[in-house]
Amino acid sequence: MTPTFDDIVPRVRHVLETHRDDLAVVKPLVVNRDLNGRVRLIVPARLRSSEQAVAVLDSLAGALEAALGPHGYPARSAFLFEEDTESVSMDAPGFPLEGFVDVRVVDRLALESDWASVAPIISRAPRRIVFYSIKGGVGRSTALAASAWALAQAGKRVLVLDLDLESPGLSSALLPPDRRPSFGIVDWLVEDLVDNAEPLLYEMVATSGLAHDGEIYVVPAHGRDPGEYIAKLGRVWMAKRNDPHRPEGWVTRLSRLIGLLEDQHNPDVVLIDARAGIDEIAAASIVGLGADPVLLFATADEQSWSGYRILLQHWRTAGVAETIRERLQVVAAMVPEVDSVEYVQATREQSYELFLDEMYDEVAPGDTAGRLWSFAESDASAPHYPCAVRWHRMFSGLRSLRGSLDDMESRDIELVFGSLIASLARLAGPVGDTNV
Repeated sequence: MTPTFDDIVPRVRHVLETHRDDLAVVKPLVVNRDLNGRVRLIVPARLRSSEQAVAVLDSLAGALEAALGPHGYPARSAFLFEEDTESVSMDAPGFPLEGFVDVRVVDRLALESDWASVAPIISRAPRRIVFYSIKGGVGRSTALAASAWALAQAGKRVLVLDLDLESPGLSSALLPPDRRPSFGIVDWLVEDLVDNAEPLLYEMVATSGLAHDGEIYVVPAHGRDPGEYIAKLGRVWMAKRNDPHRPEGWVTRLSRLIGLLEDQHNPDVVLIDARAGIDEIAAASIVGLGADPVLLFATADEQSWSGYRILLQHWRTAGVAETIRERLQVVAAMVPEVDSVEYVQATREQSYELFLDEMYDEVAPGDTAGRLWSFAESDASAPHYPCAVRWHRMFSGLRSLRGSLDDMESRDIELVFGSLIASLARLAGPVGDTNV
């Protein structure tokens, strides 16, 4: 059968394995997958003058042409020579090729969607917490709004960011129309491209009237009047090119914006609503902003878990599972009023199976010697062990949430969101403590 895209890495690995004894003279190697999914090897320009290296490269070129079929290049053009192989892969997503030293796979993508470059956890206050789901319609944004309300009721200063840029709406749950700010995240990112973002910083945040003892600062995706939102959204992903030699990618710009907002409002905790699915916004939110934890909302159906398996397998293949896994926390969403215990149990079993396959090490549960890491299915401290968010008709949509939070008894909110809120309260620390 003709090789497909999924065969590229295994076949490249096999070719390199057959030439392992000769690779020392041609390293470092960059396996470059271009926009069309075709592969060249990028090698140091100095190898041109080495007869031994050229002989090895010629052998590799023929083997790659035969192994990759339509995803390879003719042997005569299978290599690119570069003075600095490190710089050519600096701004592209990629991962070390398992089993080899100084061999890296780099992907050239049409969009900046890098799931493998995991930013360090933000060491300074405040803690950034991401609400994410592999699919929509699981109550993620509603749970975030309710969590913001509960944390503010406990005296916290909460900064809420609507990063669901292609499906905005979180701000409507926390702000009436007359309190919405003039601008939003998309406006700032577009104006930042032309160095006109600073004035917007003070007109893109509104305080929610739902907070009593603390504060809820809401940063919407767009302002009160969305304006030409679609045209602006198409420019959000642009890199800023003030320095032509080192452009600032959109994820870096977004992180800079969040830092400015944190400095401005000094929150105890930042709650980030990420877009559902596997796209560039979700990637930025989960791995690009130094968030901890990342809440994975899931329901007890195959659609949730097949999607999460794709994501966790990618992290394992890319060699970053150890970096990201301790930040993850599963949330059992939409727990029904009937058979709720069975539903949470089913979610836990599916979650455990996934983490056991993709995230946990093959050691006895609880063995964390060195970097080894594993948990028993029943361990409530494990990332696979779900917090539960119950379904309730009063919280069935963002439109009615603002009124529901004002009208419902605190015990009812505790019933629906209590498990999640308790977990977040522990992470946020004591009131006024911004050094969590």
